[in-house]
Amino acid sequence: MLRRDTSQGVSLSPGCCAAEWDTPTHRRQILYGKNYIKSAQQFSRLKGDEAGNWTGPVNFSDDGSLKPARNGRKRVKTSELFERWRNLQVCKWSQSKEGTNSFKMSLSRCCNAPSFLFTTKRNTPAGTKLRYEVDTSGILPITSEIFKMFPDDMPYSKSQYKKCAVIGNGGIIKNSKCGKDIDAADFVFRCNIPPINEKYSADVGTKTDLVTINPSIITERFQKLEKWRRPFYQVLQNYENSSVVLPAFYNTRNTDVSFRVKYMLDDFDSQRGVFFFHPQYLLNVQRFWAVQGVRAKRLSSGLMLVTAALEMCEEVHLYGFWAFPMNPSGIFITHHYYDNVKPRPGFHAMPHEIFNFIHMHTRGIVNLHTEPCM
Repeated sequence: MLRRDTSQGVSLSPGCCAAEWDTPTHRRQILYGKNYIKSAQQFSRLKGDEAGNWTGPVNFSDDGSLKPARNGRKRVKTSELFERWRNLQVCKWSQSKEGTNSFKMSLSRCCNAPSFLFTTKRNTPAGTKLRYEVDTSGILPITSEIFKMFPDDMPYSKSQYKKCAVIGNGGIIKNSKCGKDIDAADFVFRCNIPPINEKYSADVGTKTDLVTINPSIITERFQKLEKWRRPFYQVLQNYENSSVVLPAFYNTRNTDVSFRVKYMLDDFDSQRGVFFFHPQYLLNVQRFWAVQGVRAKRLSSGLMLVTAALEMCEEVHLYGFWAFPMNPSGIFITHHYYDNVKPRPGFHAMPHEIFNFIHMHTRGIVNLHTEPCM
């Protein structure tokens, strides 16, 4: 929900902020990425994964899902999206309790993070034949050794925290000076152990309660922990007593590397919590967002954390999330706040994810921060 801000002499008609964005007319079409048009016939020939990562014109249907734009229909370019988003910044964001609770109920029915976000001794007993998220033909028997690595139960409960911040790694957060606001949150989520040292802390803060680790980071930067153990341990020291979570059961390749993180921390007598995403939870989350138009080989770590936060927290604030090479003012930004390394093409569907965040922002479900903090 967005309220009018007249503190700077800006007069807006009632409902102009939220209502304009919350009608099918203004949600229906958007052109993002390259500003050219691919025909509907081209789209229809795409394979499932390619269609899920479509970078041409799309429509938002009445139910909020993304559709390919048809030739001859009016389209909205990124510049127009940016202008509308800038205009919305005039409005002060306030949470819609009704909208948020309704969204929570939908997530609770499909995903249930308070019970199934991580594998636990309660939801994955010893002897369970655990099916992988992607390699669905692969089954991992939960031996007594694996079982011992699981927590007794989920460490977080529904709406346990009043205000949460989920921090993406996008260049949109650079020079934002949002660090103090982020650190003031009751619970802070971060993705893939990003740098939070003095060089960046004014923008991204330092507080961290839960951080994801992609096993590819362990493989590429730390040689699967076969030799590089202490350097990885020292990286984690930047996150004080935060817990870490890994997708150990995404596929068979992830399992051994993820377990090594747990063994390594035990060897260093670390009290840090090490958790593993439950593969069925991630599969359910993937299906949930596919209905919203986010179809990709893999959801981003950020979207996974936002999904969990919406069940765990009363109010969710997003920082560092943006899918475009320019900020809303048209100024070029780096892909990450700490480098400009681009992601693997065709793996995530970032524009789809961000458009959902924008829509949820206007509905008062999340607060998407893209401007510098005051």
